[in-house]
Amino acid sequence: MQDIRSKFKRQLEIAGLILSQNYSGIIRSSELAFIFSVEELTIMRDLQQLRAIGIDIHSTKKHGVCINKKINSGKLLELIRQYASLAMYSTAAERSTKLLVNRLGEKSLANIVVLQMCAEKNRAAAIDYEKDNGMLDFGREINPVLVFQNEGYWRVLACANGYFKQFHLNKILEARQTEKEFEKIDTALLDDVFRFSWKSWIGNEKHNIKLQFTRIWKERILPKQIMENEKFTEGGSDEFIYETTVNSLDEVASWVVSRGSGVTVLEPAELKEKVILLAEQTLENYK
Repeated sequence: MQDIRSKFKRQLEIAGLILSQNYSGIIRSSELAFIFSVEELTIMRDLQQLRAIGIDIHSTKKHGVCINKKINSGKLLELIRQYASLAMYSTAAERSTKLLVNRLGEKSLANIVVLQMCAEKNRAAAIDYEKDNGMLDFGREINPVLVFQNEGYWRVLACANGYFKQFHLNKILEARQTEKEFEKIDTALLDDVFRFSWKSWIGNEKHNIKLQFTRIWKERILPKQIMENEKFTEGGSDEFIYETTVNSLDEVASWVVSRGSGVTVLEPAELKEKVILLAEQTLENYK
């Protein structure tokens, strides 16, 4: 079973690499064999099986390996879902993948493959990234350590000098693998990045929080388990106390305000102040 998974993962990565612009010239089946450490005959079989699932990929003496016919959005969605289930920690969320394909087309598969391969090989990537102000940052170098989806978007987690930063894949117009290597990130350190994340924020801060839920909110939240380490205790008649540690009070404040009645901040005072300010600002929009 593992051999089948590895083979299919390799085949999808071949398609992604050909769709990417990692190779400015012709890429031949012999080069793919070197990249994936297999025989050239194996690559030719991979191309045959890719054609069998509807990808018009061929190897010719003149043009090397190329995809002649544009892959439609439906097929791209299917391929990214399959690749995510084979290569990443979690499967792709439907909304995340659709948004990515709608925005980038074939580059959606190309960029995911390139960034995932960089993460697995500890290779730096050069990305063309659309910043929040609409300006393009060409050739920005990042060290990808994890490709994942969260809150409706595909993201890549990158590390530099001990600091982590997320990039939205929707804003990466092009990803290219470089020859530069970076030091492998300790798995325990990677786990800590998300352990205290309420939603998607990553950071080194740690805040102990205490919230009070009514029974109805406890019944809604308890089965979902928001955080890895959390504790529920009874706080009175139909009231329950929720305790955990987070890395961002702003994310929790936004969440509390969006829940409305039934969720109250007990500690810390700073979080309570943020909730009140955010609620007041929201009400201002309706005056």
